[in-house]
Amino acid sequence: MDHLSLCPLVVLLLCLVILALSKIFKTVIQDQEKSTADIPPGSHGFPVVGETLQFMLSVNSGKGFYEFVRSRRIRYGSCFRTSLFGETHVFLSTTESARAVLNNESGMFTKRYIKSIAALVGDRSLLCASQHHHKILRSRFINLFSKKSTALMVRHFDELVVDALSGWEHRGTVVLLTDLLQITFKAMCKMLISLENEEELGSLQRDVGFVCEAMLAFPLNLPWTRFHKGIMARGRVMEVLEKIIRERRNETNSHNNNYHEDFLQQLLAVDSDGSASSSDHSTKLTDAEIKDNILTMIIAGQDTTASALTWMVKYLGENQKVLNILIEEQTQLAKQASHKPFLELDDLTEMTYASKMVKESLRMASVVPWFPRLVLQDCEMEGYKINKGWNINIDARSIHLDPNVYSEPHKFNPSRRKQKQTVS
Repeated sequence: MDHLSLCPLVVLLLCLVILALSKIFKTVIQDQEKSTADIPPGSHGFPVVGETLQFMLSVNSGKGFYEFVRSRRIRYGSCFRTSLFGETHVFLSTTESARAVLNNESGMFTKRYIKSIAALVGDRSLLCASQHHHKILRSRFINLFSKKSTALMVRHFDELVVDALSGWEHRGTVVLLTDLLQITFKAMCKMLISLENEEELGSLQRDVGFVCEAMLAFPLNLPWTRFHKGIMARGRVMEVLEKIIRERRNETNSHNNNYHEDFLQQLLAVDSDGSASSSDHSTKLTDAEIKDNILTMIIAGQDTTASALTWMVKYLGENQKVLNILIEEQTQLAKQASHKPFLELDDLTEMTYASKMVKESLRMASVVPWFPRLVLQDCEMEGYKINKGWNINIDARSIHLDPNVYSEPHKFNPSRRKQKQTVS
């Protein structure tokens, strides 16, 4: 009888507990909504790992890693947040945000790449250096883009392309991207370190390929992982570059007449110049800085250029009218420069339609789909609060294909006006 009399009391207590928990749960949810109401929408995913697993699944899928960004932009809009590799990332896809971040007039942003990329290219790379260090490195590397260096690059690249085309005539099938990767790799190695030995080039290209494959891999440094293979390949690349730098210095010290017209020679010549001021001497590059940035430039020059060229060929193959105009322009130029064995820098200024075709291909292909930056101080973007220490990424591909920015954005049209067109 006593037990039966306790039943209503137990039920009442359970009801009170349920009501109390429900109230606490609602309060927590409301507090969370209040605390996140002024930050970009999105999801932080699972504890610690965030949405890294979903990102990695996109990387290894047939659609590619950009699918991760695209699906979330459709779900959340032009500004959303996520968590990757333990850090908060915000993606922006409006022209106003892109100008504000990339112009960086307020100095609130600096370059930043995910940890796996930093570990592979090196923390002394232009991609990973602090804002102050980045300015120093950039000032030292500016000669790479001098008129003289660019002219040498144009001639050498044209020579490599002509040689490749002559070989394609006798081949049944050409895998375009594979061949273009070889051409661009040879061009970068010639320009940067004067490396032309076929066997050494082949070995170095394989290792650089392992590094590239690991750049978006999960940063788990275990023997069977792609990231580990990339780290090991980076070590071998560093050994090759260290050997080249040592030999180059020995040639200089022994007054060897074997002069090299490359980027490495320019760096070593400046650093060994005893007439440099003390302030210049304080910014002398270490061998580690030189090696990290030569690797960075090889990767950037090889992959993006080969990818861009492959897309251009695809678009030209799909647009006969554009191809005919381009052929006509190149035929006229060939007649004018018939006395020259290879293209020269001045010839590029005559390629007005080709220049438009290149820009349109880059717009549609977006070989660099987003631009990452680190937030140096709290700010506001698109009406949302962005916290210091977060990563901001300009979603270039989304902007390039935005119908509010470009009329008929999915149409390949090199003749579109320079000014961005707004659709009403």
